[in-house]
Amino acid sequence: MAGLIKREDIDEVRQRTDIKEVVDGYVTLKGAGLGTFKGLCPFHDERSPSFTVRPQVGRYHCFGCGEDGDVISFVQKLDHTTFHEAVEKLAARIGFELHYEDGGTGPNREDVGKRQRLLDAHKVADEFFREQLLTPGAAEGRNFLYGRGFDRAASEQFGVGYAPQGWDSLLKHLRGRGFKDPELKLTGMFSAGGPGNQQRIYDRFRGRLIWPIRDIAGDTIGFGARKLYEDDQGPKYLNTPETTLYKKSQVLYGIDLAKRSIAKDRQLVVVEGYTDVMACHLSGIPTAVATCGTAFGTEHIKIARRLLSDDGSGGEVIFTFDGDAAGQKAALRAFEEDQRFVAQTYVAVEPGGADPCELRQSKGDSAVRDLIASRRPLFEFAIRATLKRHN
Repeated sequence: MAGLIKREDIDEVRQRTDIKEVVDGYVTLKGAGLGTFKGLCPFHDERSPSFTVRPQVGRYHCFGCGEDGDVISFVQKLDHTTFHEAVEKLAARIGFELHYEDGGTGPNREDVGKRQRLLDAHKVADEFFREQLLTPGAAEGRNFLYGRGFDRAASEQFGVGYAPQGWDSLLKHLRGRGFKDPELKLTGMFSAGGPGNQQRIYDRFRGRLIWPIRDIAGDTIGFGARKLYEDDQGPKYLNTPETTLYKKSQVLYGIDLAKRSIAKDRQLVVVEGYTDVMACHLSGIPTAVATCGTAFGTEHIKIARRLLSDDGSGGEVIFTFDGDAAGQKAALRAFEEDQRFVAQTYVAVEPGGADPCELRQSKGDSAVRDLIASRRPLFEFAIRATLKRHN
């Protein structure tokens, strides 16, 4: 049974952990002199960075909202864990063995915090899907990727995988790794029910290409799946449903790969789908991300502003809407949120209606770069779209 962690071990974990390295997984930090780093506060919405980190004393402080603490409280608040779980997570990060009071021991695999347990399941599933893409049964998936200009290296870069056509391939794999059905039901990777057995669970993703959806720290929190076979009666794209980990209004696909380029180039490109993100990155636009089947909303804007270090000195957000009615509607919706940005907002529309993936496939990498370079102010696009609707 787990007991209280010894005080000296807590102090040791706090001292040994580099708070800047931990915070870097959530906030874009820039040097502010005298060993201090500064960025947009992850605890409240702000336009000018007032969140500071001082590695030499192991503390963070926000002069805007007053949040203050050490590396343990930072992880506790950002990952929504208990103090106990935060210490254990940081100890695991630095490879430190904890000791407990009253002869207690650390949690075994069954006792770890719910969030970490879900992350573990997603990590194992992610590895499983990627391995399956290399099997003979995934030929259709590989052909789909090759046909769109994505070779094996590209697939590996973005972690693309394949879900076998069987009903319980992933289920058996995760059970074999020690996961129990009650916790698997919480992952969103399985559906429940069936004739004569409402408690039965089976793979949600079957016979589909799989893209891992990761949070800004790089942890897999969900999956996006594209159907491959004509006899599949399901939707073209199927995502993880809302779970404890996966909140689509707060997720941007590709943010883990794009975050540093976004901060460096002070640019965020918003595209529609997974293959569009891949096409942009491979074409020299590493700042591209995609929403996961939802509009670019308030929570997405908060993520964008933090990464852009939006302090009033510039930065740009470029939307790649289609030129059709749906694209115009999306542009108007984005324009409604425009005042929330300090960064300049633009829209890039390919005259023929091609998305970045199609454009790269037909005209090459330079065409994708040219598309982004041809951006025009979002307000101009929105005004033209509004006038067109009333003519």
